[in-house]
Amino acid sequence: MNLMTTILIITTALSLILATISFWIPQMNPDAEKLSPYECGFDPLGSARLPFSLRFFLVAILFLLFDLEIALLLPLPWGDQLHSPSMAFFWAATILVLLTLGLVYEWTQGGLEWAE
Repeated sequence: MNLMTTILIITTALSLILATISFWIPQMNPDAEKLSPYECGFDPLGSARLPFSLRFFLVAILFLLFDLEIALLLPLPWGDQLHSPSMAFFWAATILVLLTLGLVYEWTQGGLEWAE
């Protein structure tokens, strides 16, 4: 019982300390960017018809693609418990090869460069 009480006190104290710090740190240097409801780099009060950078969206799509890759590869360590673990590793390697080829193609076409 003493161990459970100690663990409960430590976790409660740690949670309260972390919650207090997380509310205190962002308020140290408030500026217009931090106080803005949008953090995408666009002016939320401006016109919606302004041109935008396609490179920003290309990088965002690449980020989402590789984020999805990580989500697809997360169950890979449990693939060796299947009836045919070589098949799971084959499909994981296929995903990695396809994404690597796509990244190399995008790189060689100059799609990842910010400046012209």
